[in-house]
Amino acid sequence: MEELAIDTATVSGDLVIFILHEVRRLNRHGAIVGLSGGIDSTVVAVLATWALGPEKVLGLIMPELDSAPESKRYAITLARQLGIRWKTVGLTKTLALIGIYRKVPLWLLGMRRLKAGMVRRYWEGFAEELAEGETPFSALMVGTKGLRGPWLDEAVAYHRVKVRLRTLLLYYYAELNNLLVLGTCNKTEKMIGFFVKYGDAAADTAPLEGLYKTQVRELATFLPIPEEIMVRPPSPDLLPGITDEYAMGLTYETLDRILWRLERGMGREAIAADLGLDVSLVEYVEKLIQRSEHMRSPPESPLLRHLQSLEGE
Repeated sequence: MEELAIDTATVSGDLVIFILHEVRRLNRHGAIVGLSGGIDSTVVAVLATWALGPEKVLGLIMPELDSAPESKRYAITLARQLGIRWKTVGLTKTLALIGIYRKVPLWLLGMRRLKAGMVRRYWEGFAEELAEGETPFSALMVGTKGLRGPWLDEAVAYHRVKVRLRTLLLYYYAELNNLLVLGTCNKTEKMIGFFVKYGDAAADTAPLEGLYKTQVRELATFLPIPEEIMVRPPSPDLLPGITDEYAMGLTYETLDRILWRLERGMGREAIAADLGLDVSLVEYVEKLIQRSEHMRSPPESPLLRHLQSLEGE
């Protein structure tokens, strides 16, 4: 994908300088990053280590009942490889205490493979109830009014609370140690709303938000990243069986090529023709951008809206 190619040495150098500058600007002793065993958090951890030195970086590992077992293992391996400090804080007891696992009782199924199969059957059954051109991912960017599905609100709360709890803990340990919270969201996720509002996009600074996911992957090839992380399918690791691309309904490669053209003002028909896609797929990506706008914007203010309407008169 020539249009998305980057100079990995230059980009990594710029991001190292950026992280160092932000830590100094905000008077922090170092930085903290949530280590998930995925490529985005790994890239951020490597860049932070280069920028600050391993002694000034803390990796926070936050597994819970539904996390893939390899997530914690990969995260610890990375932390040891980089020589950074790391801490594991399990979320299961806290989530159980507030009753989350009773809302969607996947734990009754026992084996992870069975859980993954059940989650996918639920996802596909819900998808069949939606209007043409909708997916569970696009439909649930706004409220559930008018949508049908068993345990629908419970399922939404079930996965989003996990992300927000991770963010709470990141800030808790950041403030205990005067550290900068480094976000791990990339540009692709931010543009289409593949994040939890007031959850994983919340950070003091966001090193990867200028890079599409495919560019993050390209940057990763320049960095000392373990092979098992490089080849691992991207996943939010919230529900067994759900990967990023399964949830979104298309690959990152296709998505990024569409987003790149939309950013440059190309029309949907021209994009579809250029990439050999059905125009409905481009329309779907446009819908994701539009519907997730509220997730990127500050809360609406009725007073501000009134003043803006007066200015327009």
